[in-house]
Amino acid sequence: KHHQGVIATVSDARYTELEALIAGAQASGGPALIVVLDGIQDPQNLGAIARTVDAAGGHGLVVPERRAVGVTPGALRASAGALEHVPVARVTNLSRAIEVLKEAGIWAVGLDMAGGQAYTEVDFTRPTAIIVGSEGEGLSRLVREKCDLLAAIPLKGKLASLNASAAAAIVLYEAVRQRSM
Repeated sequence: KHHQGVIATVSDARYTELEALIAGAQASGGPALIVVLDGIQDPQNLGAIARTVDAAGGHGLVVPERRAVGVTPGALRASAGALEHVPVARVTNLSRAIEVLKEAGIWAVGLDMAGGQAYTEVDFTRPTAIIVGSEGEGLSRLVREKCDLLAAIPLKGKLASLNASAAAAIVLYEAVRQRSM
C-alpha cells in the first residue's frame, strides 16, 4: 500500500524447525535467548517483538500454528527487516514446544501480571525462553502451567497491562542488562 519507490521479489515467509532454532541458539556461544508468543494476534506486535529480539541479540521466536498471527506482510513491515534475520519456529503444540525447550536446558519464564516475582529478580543469565501472552488474555492456562516461573512487570499507573511488544522489550532488555554485567 505505502511504498518508498522500491520493489523486490522475495519468497514467502520461511519458518524454521524448533530443533534448528534451539541448535542455532546453543551454537551461538552464549546462553539462549528465545521469545515464545502465546496467541499474539496483531501482526504489528509480532513485527515489533521480532525487531526487539534482533536488536537485543536474541536467537529467535516460537509461534503457534493456530489462533495466532504468522509471518505476514504486516508483520514483515512492522519488523523493519528483522524477520529476515530472526528465525521463527511455527509449532503445532506450544505446550509441547516449551517442554522441548526445557529438555534442551532452556528456562521457561512466562510474563504474567500475577507473576510470582518481579522480572528484575529473574536470572536471565542462563538460557531463557521468555513467554509472552496474547494481547487480550495473556498466557493460556496450559502454557502458564509449563513455565518454570512467572514474572511480572510492576505497573504504577492506572492501566492494568502493557502492550505485548512493550512487555517483551522491557524483559528482553533486562536480559541484555544482566548478560552484559
